[in-house]
Amino acid sequence: MRKGRKSRPNPDVIRPFGAMEYEQLQEKIGYTFRDTGLLKLALTHPSVTHEPGAALQTNQRLEFLGDAVLQLVLTHELYQRFPDFDEGPLTKARAKLVNRRTLADHARQLGLGQHLILSKGEELQGGRDRSSALADCFEAVLGAVFLDSDFETARALILRVFRTVFGELTVLPIIENPKGELQELVQAISDEVPVYHVVSATGPDHDRVFECTVHHAGVELARGQGKSKKAAESQAALAALSRLREQMQVAKPTRKTASRPAKKAQA
Repeated sequence: MRKGRKSRPNPDVIRPFGAMEYEQLQEKIGYTFRDTGLLKLALTHPSVTHEPGAALQTNQRLEFLGDAVLQLVLTHELYQRFPDFDEGPLTKARAKLVNRRTLADHARQLGLGQHLILSKGEELQGGRDRSSALADCFEAVLGAVFLDSDFETARALILRVFRTVFGELTVLPIIENPKGELQELVQAISDEVPVYHVVSATGPDHDRVFECTVHHAGVELARGQGKSKKAAESQAALAALSRLREQMQVAKPTRKTASRPAKKAQA
C-alpha cells in the first residue's frame, strides 16, 4: 500500500517535461546521460519536500558536489593560464567566474529553469526564474555529469560553457576598476588620459544598450557595450587593457633580441 502511494504522482509537484524534453535538454547541455535519473535529480528543487506526501530527493547534494568540481576546474585553469598572477588576483578571478549571478546566467542559456521540478507554491512565487535556484541547479547538473561520467568529461563541459562567456580565458577576468587601471597604464607612457565617447544607444527605454569607445592620443583603443554608460565604458576599458597588454607581451621579445647585438658590438 505504501508502495502504491509512492508511485502515484504528487499533484502539488510540477514536473514540466517527458522523454523528448530530456533529449532536448541533454543536447543543450552537450552531454548524454547514461543514467537520466541523475539529470532528473539535478533538476529537482528543494521546495518539493515541503509538499504533502512528498518522497523525493532533491538536488542539494549534487549541488554540493558540482560546486567542488567547478571550483577545482576553474582554479586549475586560472593557475595554468596566468602564471604571473599570485593568489589574490586568482582568488578574485575565480570568485567572479562562480558568483551566483554568473552561474544563473549559464543556467538560463541552457534553459534549465523551464525544466526545474518545483512545488506549486515555488512555481507561483517565480521560482523557475529565481537566480539562486538556477545557480544551484547549474552546479547540480555539473555534479550529475561528473557522477555519470568522469572528471575529464565534466571539466570539458565546464570549460566549454565558460569559454562562451569569457572567450578563451586569455585575459584575467577580474579588474576592480578597469578605467582606473587603463589610465594608470597609459599615463606610464604619456601625460594624456583616456577619453570615452558614447557612440550609440539602442533598444527601448527600459532595456537600453550603450556602446562606448575609448581613445588615447586621438586613437581609438577599443569599444564596449553595457546596460548603462558606465558599464559600457568599463567594458571598453577592459577591452583596451587586453589589447595593450597583448601588444606589450609581443613587444618584449623584440626588445630582448635587439639588445643582444649591442652587447656584442661593445665587446
